[in-house]
Amino acid sequence: MPALDVETIREDFPILRTKMNGKPLVYLDSAATSQKPVQVLEAISDYYRKYNANIHRGLYKISEKATERYIESKEKLADFIGAKRYSEIIFTRNATEGINLVSKAWGEENVKKGDHILISEMEHHANLVPWQVLAKKKGAILDYVKLDRSARHIDMADLEAKLEKKPKIVAITEVSNVLGTVNDVRAIAKKAHRAGAVVLVDGAQSAPHMKVDVSDIDCDFFVLSGHKMLAPTGIGALYGKTKVLDAMEPFLAGGDMIKSVSYEGSTWNDLPWKFEAGTPNIEGGIVIGTAVDYLNGLGMGKVRNHEKQITRYAHEKLEKIKGVTVYGPLADDVERKGGVLSFAIDGIHPHDVAQIFDSEGIAIRAGHHCAMPLVTQRLGQPAVSRISFYIYNTNAEVDKAMAAILKVKKLFNR
Repeated sequence: MPALDVETIREDFPILRTKMNGKPLVYLDSAATSQKPVQVLEAISDYYRKYNANIHRGLYKISEKATERYIESKEKLADFIGAKRYSEIIFTRNATEGINLVSKAWGEENVKKGDHILISEMEHHANLVPWQVLAKKKGAILDYVKLDRSARHIDMADLEAKLEKKPKIVAITEVSNVLGTVNDVRAIAKKAHRAGAVVLVDGAQSAPHMKVDVSDIDCDFFVLSGHKMLAPTGIGALYGKTKVLDAMEPFLAGGDMIKSVSYEGSTWNDLPWKFEAGTPNIEGGIVIGTAVDYLNGLGMGKVRNHEKQITRYAHEKLEKIKGVTVYGPLADDVERKGGVLSFAIDGIHPHDVAQIFDSEGIAIRAGHHCAMPLVTQRLGQPAVSRISFYIYNTNAEVDKAMAAILKVKKLFNR
């Protein structure tokens, strides 16, 4: 398969021509949020300049156009992740809201006192805290699938043991935002369904970077965030199987999620509108379709291959630097790793590391990465530094990052 033409891709991202602290920007924080190509920026402007209007309600041309584009975008996203129909795509603000929607609209109805909820030790707070809240409210038990001894992969034997408790739901990330671990969610979903559980997959770190097929995974729910896959902030999506969504009560109530309203009561709208009360993020809903078009134009196979190559390249260099601990799958295991590289330098706090990187014009992330239990309790670190890659990153930028690490070590005499 031909490689991505990264230099041509970079021309589509105006921000990459800017400087940070007087130096060319090296953006290595795409796991937090991706940069936006000019095609997306123009689509945002195009909407507001040419057909800004509320959807569904207007019997005039620009409202009809906005409605048409909004639905087209749902169709594109449904096809992008392998959903059977666009009515299975509910637009949310982000993956976090999608998980909260499930925990409220599905969880509060189906989880009872004494029931088990199962997640893993590597979950982002977005796929942890909502289940803590639900468990506390319902008197349920929240279980965690352990990681293996290396703290790189899920312990599948522990998963099997926890599934014997017959959890009502298994909620699992496809790609860890700290470790980069790619979980075999298809196999996990199959085991979970055999145990009678509903399955939610957190795809915030997978959908932007690799081909996703929710029908093949056979998950009941799947969530993603648009801002991590070239789209604006404030737009995400929840996929749900039709039969599961049909059985759920709405998460929010108000305009557009109803078929009829009287003083005596209301009836709910069809899917997906039943779960989209009020005026939605129309701009974001339309423009996430533009982001999907861009990624489809590149080919998700090429996107994934590029990230495996650059991740392996970075790993091989970082693993040779003394006094550096790398977390998650290593260079010889990139088939099971996303474009995320978390590390710690002996005796140096990650916040100091990130500040020195910043002085070199390099943007990385330092902290718990919204996975505090994983970082502090499982990895035993107060924080870690994280480099994350996307379609616009190059090996030359990796070299700059490695030089910055050597500068950090020199400044701290390590």
